[in-house]
Amino acid sequence: MATPVTPPRGMRDFLPADKASREHALAVIRRSFAAHGFDEIETPVMEDAARLHSGLGGDNEKLAFAVLKRGLKPTDAAAAAESGDLLGLADLGLRFDLTVPLARFYATHRAELPTVFRSIQIAPVWRAERPQKGRYRQFVQCDIDIIGESGLLAEIELITATAAALDALGLTGCSIRVNDRRILTTLLAHWRVAPELNERALIVIDKLDKIGVDGVVTELAGLGIATDGVADTLSQIADAGWTAAEPTPPVWLDTDAFADLLALRAAMPEVRLVFDPTLVRGMGYYTGTIFEISHPDLGYSLGGGGRYDGMIGRFLGTEVPACGFSIGFERIVDLLGVDAASAENAVVLVYDKGTDPARLVALKRTLVEQGLRVRLEQRTKNVKALLERAAGAGYGRYAFVGADASGAGELDFRPLGG
Repeated sequence: MATPVTPPRGMRDFLPADKASREHALAVIRRSFAAHGFDEIETPVMEDAARLHSGLGGDNEKLAFAVLKRGLKPTDAAAAAESGDLLGLADLGLRFDLTVPLARFYATHRAELPTVFRSIQIAPVWRAERPQKGRYRQFVQCDIDIIGESGLLAEIELITATAAALDALGLTGCSIRVNDRRILTTLLAHWRVAPELNERALIVIDKLDKIGVDGVVTELAGLGIATDGVADTLSQIADAGWTAAEPTPPVWLDTDAFADLLALRAAMPEVRLVFDPTLVRGMGYYTGTIFEISHPDLGYSLGGGGRYDGMIGRFLGTEVPACGFSIGFERIVDLLGVDAASAENAVVLVYDKGTDPARLVALKRTLVEQGLRVRLEQRTKNVKALLERAAGAGYGRYAFVGADASGAGELDFRPLGG
């Protein structure tokens, strides 16, 4: 039996119809982001290994694919194994997200960029994940970021542009959950969590929807955190909404951060914002507002982001405010249907054997000049199978072309896949 020939684990091939759907969705997202004043950039797929493992990428750093140095010898591998520093064998690595490359890009090109820089990055990233449904080792991220704007204008522009992109894609029913890291910090202080345990405690809180209040209390206790009153506070938080500060703010609520979120909501009445004080966002580099896209039919987010004011300063030595929003493209594209307009404009000419090639090319040229996408297919005995393949490839109409065919105006186009 022949060995199956498949892509590497966690990576995928895309047939023409899938590729067409993906490119259509990417084009919609690009147009929407560009309309809101963002400019697209491109960064290398690899960065210096030291930069990818500098503490900016959180847990994703553990999933980075390393690229070995050239000219390594067995003695180098033995020395690295003996010292336990296997990463020392690598000088480059595949990017695991687009935020770290953006921070490096800005540090490199700051003098050539505007004071407030609005960027688009749409590109693949790589993580050494354990492959499973909806989780891949290579996937596309669609990021917009604003660097240099410290006020709420950055969050407003990012959320507005992202909501517009979702609308343009035809995704309905989405909402955007918002929180602020300052609220989470105040919550942990209320529980008297030691600062060095803050990040680990936040990881536990982030699992609230999966393990429930009792599970969170148990795991916090396992970290050595006193859990008196934690269950009661979590129950209060579960019922919190935009009236959380009325009539009196609870002790766990950072009122300044909440006031900013209220201002954010007031600035975007057309966007459905949901205050969720348990929203964490796993990356440790977030410093302020955080947000995620939710869909009523899904148990996972469709994207997210937040403010990460401390990251770029790691490269420049001076603080630069930054905020970003990333659409989870792989999850969103699975929700989209076929682009009906593109299919309608894609036609197949099924020609008889013996048809003059010059005549076929002339017909095709005429249709292409009319703005159609045209494929030529020679008629087979099983025409039904031929037409089904064409429909599956994203073509919407077909016409038979006889050996005596003359002009394009005589073609009788019929719908495919109906």
